[in-house]
Amino acid sequence: RLEEDLKKAMREQDVLRRSVIRTIRSEVHNEEIALQKPLDDDGIIGVLAKQVKQRRESIFEFRKGQREDLVKREEDDLAVLQEYLPPQLTAEELMFLVQEVIGEVGAQGPGDKGKVMGKLMPQVKGKAEGSAVNEVVSKLLEAL
Repeated sequence: RLEEDLKKAMREQDVLRRSVIRTIRSEVHNEEIALQKPLDDDGIIGVLAKQVKQRRESIFEFRKGQREDLVKREEDDLAVLQEYLPPQLTAEELMFLVQEVIGEVGAQGPGDKGKVMGKLMPQVKGKAEGSAVNEVVSKLLEAL
């Protein structure tokens, strides 16, 4: 899909989309070199999730520095990146998944956070941000 979208962006002279897709392809290529094997869909989603996280961190820092011009550029990049990620989980869906996993692993309290996170993160990869998952897991384990 990235190849087709890149060609389309070049034909339509969509500079933003072309730039973001080239960045994604470059990051995927770098990851393939590092792993010395081609990435599957999960690997590509991981690269995309990392790029989204970097954009969000940049937006936060640029806002702190009152650089609204850079915030706008990063937000535009972020919007394009999110088109390639699976649909994000809602708060209710995430809460349900966390409760399900807590039941599966038999978690008794905050000490079992590692077990819950270990089983949960592969299920939500690319669908929810790690910090949001961590927050929900912590909150639910505290309530046990």
